[in-house]
Amino acid sequence: MPCTTASPTEGVSAHRRAISCAAVPDDLSVLAQPEFVLVAWAAGLALASGAVATIRLVGPGFTWMTASLAALLGLAGAFGDDSWWARFGLITLVLGLILARNRQLSGIFQLTAGLSFLFQAVGAGGWAPAVSAALALGGVTGEMMLAHWYLVDPRLPRPALKTLALVGLVGVVADAIVLAVAGLPGGGPTVAFWVLMATSAVLMGAAFAALRYPAYSGVMAATGLSYLAVLTTLAGVFLGRVLVAGLGPFGT
Repeated sequence: MPCTTASPTEGVSAHRRAISCAAVPDDLSVLAQPEFVLVAWAAGLALASGAVATIRLVGPGFTWMTASLAALLGLAGAFGDDSWWARFGLITLVLGLILARNRQLSGIFQLTAGLSFLFQAVGAGGWAPAVSAALALGGVTGEMMLAHWYLVDPRLPRPALKTLALVGLVGVVADAIVLAVAGLPGGGPTVAFWVLMATSAVLMGAAFAALRYPAYSGVMAATGLSYLAVLTTLAGVFLGRVLVAGLGPFGT
């Protein structure tokens, strides 16, 4: 049903429809645009990087690596029309990189950048697909990148690493639910989507379990598992949105 403004006489059903329209856009092809997914990914990664910097868990090297990748991803959404949030996000992310040695201030700038990228993605494709993609991609990628610092110093406290793994797991499950509600078609490609998302969930669950093992091998296992999860999650997020949008060979 097309999204229209609800009149006062339409009642509860009209308001529910308005909420649904805010969650997922009428034009589902927006969800499959690479710019949308990359900006949502940038949002999740900047938020993860900012949170780690704010708690001063590791040195500025993590910010230089993670925020730089988030900036490259965010560039995808900075050159179109109505891209002010993405541009503001890039500016604040650059400030976070410059001030990386002041970890708390840098973290605030990165968190601001993450929210800006998220607002950009929400404005383009609705809050549900934007938030679920940011949680899935940001959590999985952030966990994978932070795990490298634990390989160097396995004595670091693990709650932050476990939290990112859990965020990634929740994000993968949430994204699968959002896309299923949005309207996944039947057929082999949709089976492939479910296999990818289920694999991502299992990998992140296994990474979380491995981090509970106190030995160095637990961190090594979690890092390797999260590498695989980045690949399967990115493939699942893109494939699911292409299927929902009915683009290319998946069109009706």
